[in-house]
Amino acid sequence: MHGEYKVPGGKLVVVDLDVVDNVITDFRLAGDFFLEPDDALEDINAAVNGLAADSDAATIAGVVRAALPPQATLLGFSPESVAVAIRRSLAHASGWRDYEWQLIHTQAVPPVMQMALDEVLAVEVGEGRRSPTLRIWEWNEPAVVIGSFQSLKNEVDPENAEKYGFTVVRRVSGGGAMFMEAGSVITYSIYAPTELVHGMSFADSYAFLDEWVITALKSLGIDAHYQPLNDITSPTGKIGGAAQKRLGSGAVLHHVTMSYDMDGEKMVQVLRIGREKLSDKGITSAAKRVDPLRSQTGLSRAEIIDKMKQTFTSLYGAVPGEITDEEYAKAADLVESKFSTDEWIGRVP
Repeated sequence: MHGEYKVPGGKLVVVDLDVVDNVITDFRLAGDFFLEPDDALEDINAAVNGLAADSDAATIAGVVRAALPPQATLLGFSPESVAVAIRRSLAHASGWRDYEWQLIHTQAVPPVMQMALDEVLAVEVGEGRRSPTLRIWEWNEPAVVIGSFQSLKNEVDPENAEKYGFTVVRRVSGGGAMFMEAGSVITYSIYAPTELVHGMSFADSYAFLDEWVITALKSLGIDAHYQPLNDITSPTGKIGGAAQKRLGSGAVLHHVTMSYDMDGEKMVQVLRIGREKLSDKGITSAAKRVDPLRSQTGLSRAEIIDKMKQTFTSLYGAVPGEITDEEYAKAADLVESKFSTDEWIGRVP
C-alpha cells in the first residue's frame, strides 16, 4: 500500500507498507523532508512496524514521536503528518487530481440562497450527482452570516444591522460571523468527497484544503500563511477565515471569506465583537484585525479572483461549470423550509 501527504507549507511525506493479519509490516517512510539524525528514519520505521492497521492517527503519531531520539529535528513534517500519510494509504484516500473538478463563478444571489446552495451542492457531491466543485460567490447586498452555533443576540446589533441594510442569515458550519458587503469580500466554497481529507483531523484539513489559495496569494506578493485553527493571515493582519462541515452524505463543505476592502468601523457597529474574542489577538480593536487584500496588492477584486481561478485550475485541472436548474430549485426549497425560517436563524437565540 502506498500513501502520500503534502504538508501544507511543508514537505511531501510518502509511505509504503503491507498489512498482514491486520498488522502493519514492511513499513518504509520517505519524502523530501529533513530529519536529523539520519538513523531516526529507521527508528520511525521500526516503531510503525507491528502496529495494528486500524490504529487511529493520534495513536500512530504518538508511537512515531516516542520513537524519536531526544534531540531529533524534524523540518517540513511531523509525527502527525506521518500518521496522516499512513491512514491515507490504508484507506486508499484520494488526492486532488483523482477528481474532475468544476469551477463555478456565477451571478450574485440573495444571502439566504447562498446558504442553501452550499448545503445543496455539498449533498450533490456526496451523493455522486455532481463532481467535486469550487464555487466563488458573488454578493449584491450586505449580509451578516453567523456560524451554526453562534448566539444571534450576542453576535449582531439588530438596530445597526437594520440601519445599514444588513440581512442576517445562519450557515450550516461552525465558526464566527462573516461581514459581507458587495465588492468588499472574496468568498469561496469547496465541495469534495470526504475521501479527499480522510485520515486528517479537522485542523489538518483546513490548511490542506486552502493551500492552493495560499499559493495564489503568494504569487500576488502577499506573505500569506495559515494560522490554526482557521485563519488566513499575513504579517500585516488577518486576511480571512475558514469554516467547515462534514455531511452524512459523504461530502465535506469547506468555505472561506477573505476581506478585500472591508469597512472596519461599520463592521464593529453591526457585529458585537467582545473583548474576550480579542483577548488572544494582542489588539484592542476588531477593526484593526483585518488587512484587506486591496491594501496589500493594489489590485482589483476581479484581478485577484482571476489569479485564484488560474491557480486552482493549473494545480487541479478544473473546468468551468454551472449550477443546474435542478440545484437552484432544491436550494429554493431549502430557503423556504429551513434557511429563511425564524427557527433556523434564531436556533441559538
